[in-house]
Amino acid sequence: MGSWKDIWLLNLALFMYFLGISVLSPVVPPFLVSLHADPFLVGLVTGLTSALSVLSKPIGGLIGDRGYRFHALMGGTLFGALSGVLYVVSALTANVYLFAFARAFHGFSMGIFFPSSLAAAVDLAPVGRMGETLAWRGMMFSVGNIVGPVLGGYSSDVTGFAGAFALTALFSLTGFAFAFWAWREAPPVVAEEHHSEGSYRELLKPTFIAVSLTLFFFSVSYAGVTTFLPAYYKSISLKQSLFGYYMMVIGTFSLVTRLIGGKSADRFGPLIPTVIGLLSVLAGYISLQLSLLPPGSYISAALIGTGFGLSVPAMQLMALGDLPQRIRTMGSSIYTMFLDLGTLAGQISLGYVAQLRGYTGVFPVLPLILGVSFITLFAPYLRRSGDG
Repeated sequence: MGSWKDIWLLNLALFMYFLGISVLSPVVPPFLVSLHADPFLVGLVTGLTSALSVLSKPIGGLIGDRGYRFHALMGGTLFGALSGVLYVVSALTANVYLFAFARAFHGFSMGIFFPSSLAAAVDLAPVGRMGETLAWRGMMFSVGNIVGPVLGGYSSDVTGFAGAFALTALFSLTGFAFAFWAWREAPPVVAEEHHSEGSYRELLKPTFIAVSLTLFFFSVSYAGVTTFLPAYYKSISLKQSLFGYYMMVIGTFSLVTRLIGGKSADRFGPLIPTVIGLLSVLAGYISLQLSLLPPGSYISAALIGTGFGLSVPAMQLMALGDLPQRIRTMGSSIYTMFLDLGTLAGQISLGYVAQLRGYTGVFPVLPLILGVSFITLFAPYLRRSGDG
């Protein structure tokens, strides 16, 4: 347990690092389209980030569980800054291969950064307020989704793709400064995991597996929105900033509901806000079928953002709240790996759907994919009922 100052230094490091990621959301698919990439290649290159994040997260977990969580935070931000530089060079040279390498390297940095960030937040949470602490942490993602896509979309419209990519390097370096400050303020917390007990076999608990699989299918479906909606807008000659506004709406509604989701998880348990949140996301996918273009599409963004805010902190609490501190970074790694695996699976498989049916053929599939997440979420409870 740490002070709120420690928590907020950690949150600010996360915010700046994630801002360097979120500025790319309205930019990467259109950049690839501008290089004449077909829909499958758009999904494949975009998905390289998730693929390398998956591969590097066990490394990030081992580093964090050996007492170097803040070192992992600092290393991840520096790698993110270098990725931003590579993005700029690839844009100036129109080199799709260098861009693909930059995407992979950025994914590696995420695999180092995010597990320690999540585990440290759980460690620092005051007693009985873990859901609230995770909600405040999640709000950094929400604010990043409000500010980042708008900045990225506007910058690419005004200064070109290289200008938008330069923001990734700038924000990542700022994240390094906050991570360094957090390390200097709270080094004892990093070393505490050496004194706690726990075995990685505890990650085989049915609840942990179930909520991880739920996150996987959640991510598969959401990748269809973040990858192929901006590509669709680019294909019909809409400005990148319009998808930036879409993501801004998601971030705004997620921001408003994060604390509600976190505090509800602390008070009533994590299952209820998780279910309500997933239902809201499902309603958002259905709404998107009715209106793919703005401003009508922003209704779906509001519903998706609301669902994010309610479900994400609750799912994190469900997955990580009971894990021993010594294995918590690896638990965070495995849990968030399902996020990356789902994103990668969505980008590649739905890219194939887009190749066959066009970009608009992706969106009717999303509610069906999300529906599977309800089955995985309730699987442990159904199993207990059957055993009884």
